[in-house]
Amino acid sequence: MIKVKKLYHSYTKDENYAVKDISFEVKRGEIFGFLGPSGAGKSTTQKILIGLLELQKGQVNINGHDIKTPKDELFNIIGVSFEAPNVYKKLSGLENLNFYKKMFSVKTQDSMELLRMVGLEEAAHKKAGGYSKGMLQRLVFARSMINNPKIWFLDEPTAGLDPNTTSDIKKIIKKKNDEGTTIFLTTHNMYIAEELCDRVAFINEGEIELIDSPRNLKLKYGKKLIKVEYKEERKLKKESFSMIKDTDKEKLNGLINTGKIETMHSQEATLEEIFINVTGRGLK
Repeated sequence: MIKVKKLYHSYTKDENYAVKDISFEVKRGEIFGFLGPSGAGKSTTQKILIGLLELQKGQVNINGHDIKTPKDELFNIIGVSFEAPNVYKKLSGLENLNFYKKMFSVKTQDSMELLRMVGLEEAAHKKAGGYSKGMLQRLVFARSMINNPKIWFLDEPTAGLDPNTTSDIKKIIKKKNDEGTTIFLTTHNMYIAEELCDRVAFINEGEIELIDSPRNLKLKYGKKLIKVEYKEERKLKKESFSMIKDTDKEKLNGLINTGKIETMHSQEATLEEIFINVTGRGLK
């Protein structure tokens, strides 16, 4: 669906690269996460993929289209939700969507239904200039679905949203993916990536460090430990047991048989911990 080979980009047109020699493929129907801190090259890569930045060096193919010579057909099948809301402030939310849908030559979704999906139905006739940051974010997200995209580019889709709205946005993303939409998700939010993505790419200082599924990464970098909380003589105790050592396994089984255990968790690594392990820096 998306093929990128040896991609470079320099904003200064020299060897100071924001993106350097990156290659990856996104399979049809998967959610592919581009995970990295601010300034790592995530948004630069996405802007090249959607045609907002010139392809300077390398190859980019989107569903059979060479991004160097894009055709209208390509833009009819992609949707983009930008991190920075870019809407017409003097138009209402509904007017923004109705104006935008005229740009496509394919069947579009009902504007009011999209606003209803993201919780903006009551603000549909209010000028976007009076929207809060979170409302603007939801409006841009709704707009990105208007042409029923086959390939959906999402740049920090839950940034600045409250937990309830974030939950609703994640449900929409999962539903669209279940319907066959291929999703390219750029984020520094490890929890969103871990929950939604089939595979993730770690990008750091313009270079891809690794690509794999969250599960495989956690199995590779996680500790094979079980953390247990249990009561003994009316006191709460915490202990970690190796899943490899026979002595630890025997002791854990003994605790399980006594029925004293109150909580038990595997000590798998988070994507942020893995990112720090691989790159030596955090995701902020």
